Amino acid sequence: MKIGLCADHAGFEYKERLKKYLKSKGHETVDYGTGSAESVDYSDFAHLLAEGVETAAVDCGIAFCGTGNGMAMTLNKHARIRAGLAWNPEIGRLVKAHNNANVLVMPARFISYRMVCRIVGEWLGASFEGGRHLRRIEKMVCTL
Repeated sequence: MKIGLCADHAGFEYKERLKKYLKSKGHETVDYGTGSAESVDYSDFAHLLAEGVETAAVDCGIAFCGTGNGMAMTLNKHARIRAGLAWNPEIGRLVKAHNNANVLVMPARFISYRMVCRIVGEWLGASFEGGRHLRRIEKMVCTL
């Protein structure tokens, strides 16, 4: 699987560590930034990752920022992105199983790297359940 990664300064270290971890599990990664722990605007990197997922340059994405909220909010401005914020493995599984999240977002300042790996494992291992969840996803896009 080809996985896009992005982070702001708060998530830079986890992104770098996760890149190596995913490669050890046989996944290819594409790094959409940031390239250091210097202060940056999370939205710049969220938009790059969203474009990668939308154009199928990557199969899915994983993003980090301090709380995860800024990344998730920015990513979800893209019509074809369903970014789910997860802080434990069960939420990681459910954002895929119930919401078919194509981007996983995590709060770098509030979880350990060990937890990151557990969440990612659950998310990557989960399958979308469809059924009633598909009907709900189809209603997500605002047509006003």
